[in-house]
Amino acid sequence: MADDVVQNAELEKQEQREVVDPAFENLTETETRSDASGDKFELLLDLNLSVSVELGKTTMMIKDIVELGRGSIIEFDKLVSEPVDILVNGKKMAEGEVVVVDKHFGIRITSMVDPAERLKGLKK
Repeated sequence: MADDVVQNAELEKQEQREVVDPAFENLTETETRSDASGDKFELLLDLNLSVSVELGKTTMMIKDIVELGRGSIIEFDKLVSEPVDILVNGKKMAEGEVVVVDKHFGIRITSMVDPAERLKGLKK
């Protein structure tokens, strides 16, 4: 019987609690998400990143490297027709093909690495 009285008292307390909707301040036009994220993104636009193009890879013995000189040829693991890798801060971001523009070499991007793959590589 005492248990019933305690349970009834607890039920009455729960029924007496008033539920109130939360109140938040309204954002003004200047405080919208796009402006706030735009300001944060603006900070990143001035960062310098190292961009490099990897024509291929090879391994060489130290004695062979010491013998290198003007006119030496180093053979890479890629064929001429294969795409080159475009690396940003050492991470592969894209593939491309070598082009010549007004006597300068350039790279035409042919495919981008999937963004999910790029992010996966950053977690390491």
